[in-house]
Amino acid sequence: MLKPSLQLKLGQTLTMTPQLQQAIRLLQLPVLDLNAQIQDALEENIMLEMEDLPDVPRTSAETTAEVETIRAEDSWQASSTAGIADSGWNGEGRPISEFADESGQTLREHLLWQLEMENFGPRETLIGEAIIDSINDDGYLTADLDEIAAALDDEAGISPQEIEQTLVKVQGLDPIGIGARSLSECIVLQLRQLDDTTPGLKLAIELADGHLDLIANREYGELRRSLRTSEENLHAAVALVKSCNPKPGLAVSPTAAEYIVPDVFVRKIDNRWQVEISPTGVPRLSVNQQYARLLRGSGDHAVLRTQLQEARWLIRSLEIRNETLMKVATCIVSRQTDFLEHGDEAMKPMVLRDIAEEIGMHESTISRVTTNKYMHTPRGVFEFKYFFSSHLASMSGEDQSSTSVRAKIRKLIGAENPAKPLSDNKIASLLAEQGISVARRTVAKYREAMNIAASSERRQRPA
Repeated sequence: MLKPSLQLKLGQTLTMTPQLQQAIRLLQLPVLDLNAQIQDALEENIMLEMEDLPDVPRTSAETTAEVETIRAEDSWQASSTAGIADSGWNGEGRPISEFADESGQTLREHLLWQLEMENFGPRETLIGEAIIDSINDDGYLTADLDEIAAALDDEAGISPQEIEQTLVKVQGLDPIGIGARSLSECIVLQLRQLDDTTPGLKLAIELADGHLDLIANREYGELRRSLRTSEENLHAAVALVKSCNPKPGLAVSPTAAEYIVPDVFVRKIDNRWQVEISPTGVPRLSVNQQYARLLRGSGDHAVLRTQLQEARWLIRSLEIRNETLMKVATCIVSRQTDFLEHGDEAMKPMVLRDIAEEIGMHESTISRVTTNKYMHTPRGVFEFKYFFSSHLASMSGEDQSSTSVRAKIRKLIGAENPAKPLSDNKIASLLAEQGISVARRTVAKYREAMNIAASSERRQRPA
């Protein structure tokens, strides 16, 4: 029979206190989410208050820089507006000159609303709804007519001819080009809305109907020969084709803009790169001293005392977050000074372990800090993770970063002869001449990651 007994043991365990858990959670939050958490805390905790930032006098250099920025933006806006008239489709969508739709209405809702307003009969409305349900966000019909017929009620006895006729009416709705079954049909629908007297319209419709591949490959000489037209007429027709929108549905439900708030700013002052925590990114909090004084020497108000402790924990957690951000950002800047001075080609190889060992923190902490955190530099706004890249061996003994190699590949391709583009093998050879040992398949992988086509697709045949 077992007897109860008491035993004393000494041991060490790692326990995550609530304060530590809060600090870790705040550390990995991006600025916008962190601001939301702080706002909730301000509303729930009476002991917290937001500090008023002092008015910082603006220097003449900052004022001049802002004026120059405004002038540059005005100049860009004027030039881009003037260029919209003669710019066109480049395979990724044409510029939209009208104001963006901020109503929040989806393409489907926009089309169904028109279906109610236009002259559609009861049977046409039923078919039109089935057609609209099969249109994707780009504006294309993704189901064939047989699939649409199968989705309709068999008892209605709807014929394929009725579906085809209703599709034609749906294709007349706004935006023009909606409901097309191919890129060719989409462009033809838009061209047919133009005035019949438009120069080059007939030829443009013929081009869109069966020669889009030749336009994409810029084989204008073959187009002139096969269509027996002059260079002037061909140029006018191609311009009409390129002015069409290949994704008309996005004009109604465009992708919502995503905004980035930098966590730190990097500036060069007196020939030294300096890092500053963003003054507007996260509000500064403090304990309401008036309430805190009332609690001194009193054992009452347990709830307020709990809120006072939580307020102090939150403020300390935010201080830890800022300190860690500063350490990591400063370490990154010190290692990537060449990038800040000269660009991507000067990026040094760097992994999480390098930063962790230098500042004396665990790699998991560095990973949290560098996720969804952004650095504003004279070269643009970059996520902290952008500065980390793998090592590639070089003949000089100094490792190259994968970011640097990508930049060199992009530069070589940008300077190539369009009639004789560089193959992946040739690029690998040119990099080897610079002392960088890279396999052909690695070049191909980096090229594809940068969305650069193969040499056979980049070749431009003479007109």
